[in-house]
Amino acid sequence: MRLDRFLCTVGLGSRSDVKKLIQKSRITADGVVCKDPSFKIDENRTAVMFDGKPVIYKKNVYFMLNKPKGIISASRADLRNPDERCVVDLISEEKHRSLFPVGRLDRDTEGLLLITDDGVLAHSLLSPSKHVNKTYLVGLRRELSPEDITKLEAGVDIGDDTPTRPASVSEINKTSVYITIHEGRFHQVKRMFEAVGNEVLTLKRISMGSLTLDPDLKPGEYRELTEDELTGLKSGSAG
Repeated sequence: MRLDRFLCTVGLGSRSDVKKLIQKSRITADGVVCKDPSFKIDENRTAVMFDGKPVIYKKNVYFMLNKPKGIISASRADLRNPDERCVVDLISEEKHRSLFPVGRLDRDTEGLLLITDDGVLAHSLLSPSKHVNKTYLVGLRRELSPEDITKLEAGVDIGDDTPTRPASVSEINKTSVYITIHEGRFHQVKRMFEAVGNEVLTLKRISMGSLTLDPDLKPGEYRELTEDELTGLKSGSAG
């Protein structure tokens, strides 16, 4: 990779900005001042320093966000209204990257959302053929009967061409349940409970695949995925 491209990729500025840094001898590669923007480096092995501090290369970044209510699940480029807030706005780091949410949560839904710039992983997690599990905590208007649970777990008609795939329902109390689904249809959880004559009042995603929401993250907070979390996601979405 060219040195100037590398420096842009890690967020040190535009192409013209990093060329100025290089010309001012503020960049070293393996301990040697490099003044050639086109100098080729190995982004995974060359020790690049900026003003004596290491510059760390990340091909992609991965953030776990606890999405709050009232925020749109979209990238900034997807917004029709430039004044609207989206989930990517909550990430203060890596502003030079084209970050996006993996999947969408409704404006009034909160919980786990993966923010990344890794399109390959996103495609694998969202592919209908992979049937990645997604678990939600649901607050209901009315009590859920055993018959309702049986219907939800067998699959219900939500007005699409085919019924939903079988789900798993775990009751907390009569009006609070966990539900695990294996698809990602439009407003699917809400429509499933409507199909059994109920109404979703609160909805929070708890997990997606092997990734579980960190209980220490308050709504609007985020952190980078651990190596184990990332490995689990990638291995679970492979094949």
